[in-house]
Parts: sequence; structure tokens; C-alpha cells
Amino acid sequence: MPDQLVKLYELPDQGTLASDLRAGGIEIRRALAPEKHQILTWVREHFNQRWADECDVAIARLPVTCYIAVEKEKLIGFACYDATCKAFFGPTGVDESCRGKGVGKALLFACLEAMRAEGYAYAIIGAAGPVDFYARTVGAVEIPGSSPGIYRGILPLPPSPSA
Repeated sequence: MPDQLVKLYELPDQGTLASDLRAGGIEIRRALAPEKHQILTWVREHFNQRWADECDVAIARLPVTCYIAVEKEKLIGFACYDATCKAFFGPTGVDESCRGKGVGKALLFACLEAMRAEGYAYAIIGAAGPVDFYARTVGAVEIPGSSPGIYRGILPLPPSPSA
């Protein structure tokens, strides 16, 4: 999967997305350090260990660079930046049952706006999965020759204990 580049100084207006989600009972906010264990467990169970490891780094930063989506005191999504490399957005994920509500888009905007506020001009979406979504939503463009990028030569995950 290629990396994508986003101009943070030309982010589109997200309109009323965040307020609409809030009115519907979904809160997008920075993670808190005391929530770290719960978040890491959820990310590991819903996605994978690598993403949990990246979340671990993002939650340990000050300011925390992990945003979460919460509905009725239940974690339903997350997004990180500056986890594996500076200026990188990701990983990000939303519970399957909550997809299509704009939660992923709101998490993306929360992270990118935080990056812009911290002085970044550009963000790199590392190993972008849904490239069309990022292109359509924030004008992301593919970085030629960026796959596998920073993940080249990454250690393989050990077999699961049940294997």
C-alpha cells in the first residue's frame, strides 16, 4: 500500500460532522493516559498487535497523539499520528458495527487538525489502505515509490499461541 501526502494548510471544511456526531452521542477526543490499557486491548482485539503497539507510543506522547471515538462509554474507534514516524497519520480504525456514520472521517480530521495546530504543513498517511477515501476526503495524493516505505523489512509477527 502506498503512502499518501496531505496538505494541512488546505484541509477542507468538515462542516457539522463533529457536532452532528456529538448530537448523536458520539464523542471524538484525545485519549487519556489512564485509558491506555483499555485502548490497547481494544485495538489488539479488533485490529492487530502492530496497531496496538503504535497506539501505545501515541498515548505515551505529550501531548497524546491518539484520538478516540466513544459512544455510550464504549470505545468505537481510534486514530493516531506521530506514532511510528513524525508527520505520519495512522493507524486508524472503527468498529465494524459503527462504520458509515462518519466516525473515521471525524477521527481523521481531529488528528490532521491537531497536526496543523502543532505546526505541520503536511501529513503523510502511512501505508494508506482506502486511498480513494483519503483522496476524496482530504485531497491526499499518492507518494510515488512509497510502498512498502518505512515498513520495509519489518520483523514478522510471531505465530499466535493458538497456532
